[in-house]
Amino acid sequence: MHKYKVLAKMLTRQINQHQWLNGEKLPSIRELSSKYGYSINTVVHALRELEAQSIVEASFKRGYFVKNKVAQHQQTMTLSHDLALVKVNLPVLFYDVMATGAAFDILPKSEQISADNAIVALNRTINRVTRNQPNDFAMYYDQPLGEPMLRQQLSLRYRHRGASITEEQFCITSGCQHALFLSLLCTTKPGDNVAVESPAFYGVLQALEQLNLNIIEIPSCSETGLKVDALEEALMKWQVKVCVVTPNFATPTGACMPIKHQLKLLALANEYHFTIIEDDIYGDMSFSHLRSPLKALDENNHVILCGSMSKALSKDLRIGWVVGGQFQSQLVRLKLATSLATSRAQQQGLAIFMSDGGYRRHLQKLMVNLAHQKQQLISAINKHLPSSVLYTNPEGGNSLWVALPETVDSHQLYLKAKAFGITLTPGQLFSVSEHYPHYLRMSFNHSMTSKRLVALKTLGALITEVESQS
Repeated sequence: MHKYKVLAKMLTRQINQHQWLNGEKLPSIRELSSKYGYSINTVVHALRELEAQSIVEASFKRGYFVKNKVAQHQQTMTLSHDLALVKVNLPVLFYDVMATGAAFDILPKSEQISADNAIVALNRTINRVTRNQPNDFAMYYDQPLGEPMLRQQLSLRYRHRGASITEEQFCITSGCQHALFLSLLCTTKPGDNVAVESPAFYGVLQALEQLNLNIIEIPSCSETGLKVDALEEALMKWQVKVCVVTPNFATPTGACMPIKHQLKLLALANEYHFTIIEDDIYGDMSFSHLRSPLKALDENNHVILCGSMSKALSKDLRIGWVVGGQFQSQLVRLKLATSLATSRAQQQGLAIFMSDGGYRRHLQKLMVNLAHQKQQLISAINKHLPSSVLYTNPEGGNSLWVALPETVDSHQLYLKAKAFGITLTPGQLFSVSEHYPHYLRMSFNHSMTSKRLVALKTLGALITEVESQS
């Protein structure tokens, strides 16, 4: 047998034994040559043989990766439940999970994370801006709308995504949560009814609770998002002032609304005279083609667009934005009342980072990495969690929506896992009516290190233990 075939057979066996997981990068050609004692040409020939067999795939300038296989437990989930109008009352569990500050990492204290080059470059740019204008930043607030150069870059970014939004239409906020809160504050009064896709982002639920608003949880599909027919049914029963929706990669499911569903949602807003608040925080985070925001289709000015780069770039960068349309002047006044101003140095530093192409290059690298990390997580779930565990397989964002066996309560599982230093995000956080007691959100925001694999193996044992006790 030729040497390259011997090596190819050995590498195939190791892949099948999960030495490298789906989507994981193989050692470099030189590393494989040194490790196994074969020439560079033999290694290249072996890898090309594996590529021809669809076992590995080459990525330009990055190397060879284990080719993603069809997910074993992937499932489209229709998350149905009865419509109801209720007051928002978040459980203590919400504050317990948020106190860890690590809702997107299953093992937040596992190891030191190496600095991302883009974050280093961004921080250097912000520091350079601060050094060049120290007195200016110390003595003056920014404009009520925010720094013009950042709003210009945001306008260009959204134009790239198919939405024509001028820089004058943006108002800079202290993160996306701030933008969502201001949007709800200016469109509702206490006691009003708000429709929210379900499962819902818990930050929205928190805002609704603080503003003393009623909620109607609208069922969704894990692939196509909010069920517009169910929303229409709710609109025929109750007066709805606002609908909060994430059309692109909704958390926790990763769902994306098809264009025809978006158009029907806009038609309903026009017919029933309610405002749509669009959470576009994951809008940039697609593994394949760019996705336009719902705002791009908004001909009748029903949509308030909210966003930030906290998920795509840095959670420590507390800069968001809101495009308020008819509510813009009111939103600006509320911004002045709630935060007065946003860091000028951070805004200018981010604007320069974007104009120099830093954000675009970062996104290209980030989405390749997240796609591979998603496959790593899926492979680890297939290997270490019971076969009864199901999950979504989104084409963007940073999370899977995981369905446990119905007898496993995710809150109980959360408490058990916490004793092992494992952080879970239970399904109960994404509903005020306890619709998802056996679900989890699991993030692929971090690479699947050996310690995280051990954590998943421990989680699998805990799931089996809880299931056997039920």
